[in-house]
Amino acid sequence: MTLPDSSPAPTTLQAPALPGEHRTIAWPLVPVYVALVIFASLFPFAGWRTQGISPAEFLLARIPPPYWTWFDVWINVAGYAPLGLLLSLGWWRHGWFKTGWFWALCVGSLLSLTMEFLQIFLPLRVSSNMDWLLNSIGTLLGALMVPLLAWLGILRRWRDVRARWFDTDARGAIVLLMLWPLALLFPAAQPFGLGQVFDRLEMWLVEVLENSAFEHWMPNFMQATEPLSPIGQLTAVLLGLLIPCWLAFSVMGSVSRRMAMVGLVVLGGIAFSALSSSLSYGPLHAWDWLDQPTRLGIALALALALLQVGMPRRYCVLLLLMGLMIDINLLNQSPPSPYYADALQSWEQGRFIRFFGLGQWLSWLWPFAVMAYVLLRLGRVPAEVVARRRLRSAASPADKA
Repeated sequence: MTLPDSSPAPTTLQAPALPGEHRTIAWPLVPVYVALVIFASLFPFAGWRTQGISPAEFLLARIPPPYWTWFDVWINVAGYAPLGLLLSLGWWRHGWFKTGWFWALCVGSLLSLTMEFLQIFLPLRVSSNMDWLLNSIGTLLGALMVPLLAWLGILRRWRDVRARWFDTDARGAIVLLMLWPLALLFPAAQPFGLGQVFDRLEMWLVEVLENSAFEHWMPNFMQATEPLSPIGQLTAVLLGLLIPCWLAFSVMGSVSRRMAMVGLVVLGGIAFSALSSSLSYGPLHAWDWLDQPTRLGIALALALALLQVGMPRRYCVLLLLMGLMIDINLLNQSPPSPYYADALQSWEQGRFIRFFGLGQWLSWLWPFAVMAYVLLRLGRVPAEVVARRRLRSAASPADKA
C-alpha cells in the first residue's frame, strides 16, 4: 500500500528536498478559481451573437455607469481578491518576493478584461469598464495581502502547522478539504449531499442524442419519484460528513489532531449548511434543514468518526472510496424537493448568479475530484519512501569509499 500507516522513524540525517515537498497549495487552486470566474462571468453561455458593440465603446464609457449599486462594487472587488491572493502566494513561494504581486495584477486584470470583452456577445450580460477596474483593484488588494501576511509571520506559521498536521504530499487533500465548505453553500437536495449531477448530465445527453440511434439508451435519472426514506436521508447525512473526515485521516497520523479535524468538519458542515439555507430561503429558515434524520445522522457521524481516529490510513482510504460510491449512487437515485427547485431558481436568476458557477461546480464535482485524487495517490510512491531512497543513494558512495 502506498499510503503509510505511521510516520517514518526520526533520523539524524536530513532528507534531500523533494521536488514537491515545499510547493504551495495556491497553484492547484488557481485553475479552479479561474474556471469558476469564467463560469460566473459568462453564464448562461447562451445566445451568443454580435450586438454591434465595439470594445472601445465599453472601454471608453464614463465611470460610473448610469446603473450601479454598492453590491456590484463590493462583489466585483471581492470576487477577484482571492485570485490575486493565490497568484501572488504562488509566485512568493517560488521566490518572486518583489514582483509576484505585479504579475498577479497583470493576470487578474487581463482575465477580467477578457471576460468583459466576451460579454459583448452575450445579450444577458453587460460589459463594463467599471467592472474591469474593480476586478483589477480586487486582484491588487488580494496580491498585496501576501507580503503583509509574510511580514506578520502568518505564512511561516501556516507552513509549520501544515508540516505538523499533514503528510508532506498532502497538498491535494488540503485543497479539497478547503473547498468542501464552499461546495456546501450551493443549495443541496439533501444536507451535505454533494455530487447529485446525473440528472443534469442526462438532460445534456438527451439534447445531444436527440433524433439519433442512441436516443433510447439513456438511463432514467430524471424519472425518480420516490424521495429518500428517513433511513436513506440519515445515511446520506452520515456519509456526507464521514467522507471529508476519511479524506483528512488519509493524510494525517496524529490521533489528537484527527479528533480536532473531526470537530472542524462537523462544525464547519453545520455552519455552512445553515448559511446556505439562510441565503436561499432567508435568515428565519436557516435551520429548517435540521430535521430529525439529519440530527441523528450528524450525531452518528460524529460518534463514528471519533471511534475511527486511530484507524490506519489504508483502511481510511478504503472506507473513503466505498463511502463515495454509496453516497453518489444514493443521492442520484433520489429526486430533488420542490423547495430545492425554488432555491435553485433564486440562485440562477437572483443576485446569487455571480456565485452560481462557484457553488454549482463545486457541489457537482467535489466527490468525483476526491475519488480521482485518492486513486492517483494510491499509484504514487509516498514522499517518505522517496526521501529514504535518496538518503541511501547519497550515502552509498561514502560507504563504498
